[in-house]
Amino acid sequence: MNALDELTESFSHLPGIGKKSAARIANSLLKADGYFMARFAEQIKTLQEKIKPCSVCGAWTEDDPCPICSDVTRDRSIICVVEQPQDAATIESSHEFHGLFHVLGGVISPLEGMTPDKLRISSLVDRVKEGFVKEVILATNPTVEGDTTALYIQRILADSGVTVTRLASGLPVGGDLEYADRLTLARSFRGRTQL
Repeated sequence: MNALDELTESFSHLPGIGKKSAARIANSLLKADGYFMARFAEQIKTLQEKIKPCSVCGAWTEDDPCPICSDVTRDRSIICVVEQPQDAATIESSHEFHGLFHVLGGVISPLEGMTPDKLRISSLVDRVKEGFVKEVILATNPTVEGDTTALYIQRILADSGVTVTRLASGLPVGGDLEYADRLTLARSFRGRTQL
């Protein structure tokens, strides 16, 4: 295996990148100028040194606490609970949520060895106990593991006095009913709102 094959193999291990995409990326790097390559290599080399989880919410950041946790204009009475740091970034990019985040670092999945004690649930409970939080929004993915995790957190926070809500799920905007699966339709009916 030559250096190009090795690089292609490495890129193919990244999420969402198959063998063909990995080969295209590796081949385009061969054509790139030296300055770009040196900068790119340095960025990859120092990524884990520069970016760490925020000590408060768990999102990726260079500064600790992160800019969201440090922002005094954020609504500190609402915490949105997400599975991974990139989920917080996705919600933040919508510009619809103005509260704080809490990253769990995964979901409950006993088959994969992910038990509640391996997630950042206890630090969420500690944040709620501080007394400033009025609502916890559970924004885990609508999967069996995501639903299980949301239900577990809901039970843990049941006696805390905070309102626990779940993001709505159902039919996408512009979607056709004929292409929706039964679970999506069922969630749509359960989550319907009055007009």
